[in-house]
Parts: sequence; C-alpha cells; structure tokens
Amino acid sequence: MPLRRPRLAPQRDTPDRAAALEQYRQRAAIYDLELAPLAPLRRRAVDALALQPGETVLDVGCGTGLSLPLLEAAVGASGHIVGIEQSPQMLAYARRRVEAAAWTQVDLECAPAEEARIGTLADAALFFFTHDILRRPEALDAVLAHLRPGARVVAAGLKWAPPWAWPVNLFVWPAALHSVSSLAGLDAPWAGLAQRLHRLDVEPWLMGGAYVASGSMAAPPRRSACPKSS
Repeated sequence: MPLRRPRLAPQRDTPDRAAALEQYRQRAAIYDLELAPLAPLRRRAVDALALQPGETVLDVGCGTGLSLPLLEAAVGASGHIVGIEQSPQMLAYARRRVEAAAWTQVDLECAPAEEARIGTLADAALFFFTHDILRRPEALDAVLAHLRPGARVVAAGLKWAPPWAWPVNLFVWPAALHSVSSLAGLDAPWAGLAQRLHRLDVEPWLMGGAYVASGSMAAPPRRSACPKSS
C-alpha cells in the first residue's frame, strides 16, 4: 500500500502543537528518506558542537534519531545523550535505532521540549530542523536551563533566502510548509537563541535557504584574586 503524502500545514502566527503532532504522525515512516539529502548540513551542525568524549548533549526535537549516530560517535560510550521528541511515532523509530545499536548512554524522552524531564546538566544542545521549538520561548528557557555555563548550542534548519535568490525560496516555501506549523520567524529562526546566548554566529547554507547557528551559554565571570593587604 503506497504511503499517503502528508497535507501541507496552514500558515499560523505561532506554533501549533496539535498540527505539528499530526504532521509528524503522517511523516514518521518516510522522514529518514526525506531528510537524507540534508546529511551534510546535519554533519556540519554536529561538528559545530565540538563535542568531546564523556560529554552530555541534548538532542532537542530528535525526531527519528538521525543525529544520534553522529552524537554517539562524538561523546563515546562514556558520554550521555538525551533525545527529546514530542511525537510518539517519530520517537518510536529513534528507540528502534538505539536498540539496534545497543547504545546504553542514550535516553529518550517523549514530551514537548518545555515539559521534558531532562534531569541533568548538559555540555551542549542541538536543535536540528526544530523551527517550532525555536519559536517557543518557554521551550528555549526550559532547555537552556539544563545547560552548563559555557555550554555550546547549535541550531540548523530552513530560512528565507535573500530576495535575489528567489529560486531558492521556491524550494524553501513548500519544504517549510511541509515541516513546520508556522512560517513566522523564518527570516531569522535563531532570533530567540540570539537573545539568550552569550554570542551566536550564523553560517548560511544552500544559497541562504538554510543555516547553521552556533553559540554558547554565558560563562560565569572570573573571580580576580584579592590583593593582600600590607
């Protein structure tokens, strides 16, 4: 029986959780195939995290777990990965991926990002193609509250290309309608992170139709040694 193509989401000013859940319920079985062409962008995003063996990383909106192999290779058996995904259909594929690889350092949480029980402080967080999450202040605040000072944060996804690259936007528009519940903020999807991080650098991809934004949590100020009184 052929798979039914998901219906495009209508435009909204703010993310709609019910619409997103239905959208990804329909896409779960074909998601890996749809995202396969974006493997280089995914690898670039994970590389930008600069993960080290033994570190803890949050995979926010982990979907079917496509980023998990890259994250696991970076943090190793001594590291820890927490995947957060609100779609039970998508997360079911991620669980199968974890079980097939026999990874014991990966925990998966089925919940919206703002409600996830993370239970740890992480060294890094990845937001890959999670536009709806990036547009929810409560989700960003909840995730960033579980990051250590100085932790690295990387987001990647679609964005509107410059006006001169209108052929690119002919791709971005249907692709975005197919994967987000709101097109609002697609000119700068990283804006919420930029307000909360110490710094954020944005690297354009696909002629400006995609991006990788890299930043970090503010580190605590250094304490200067008090001079001894004579």
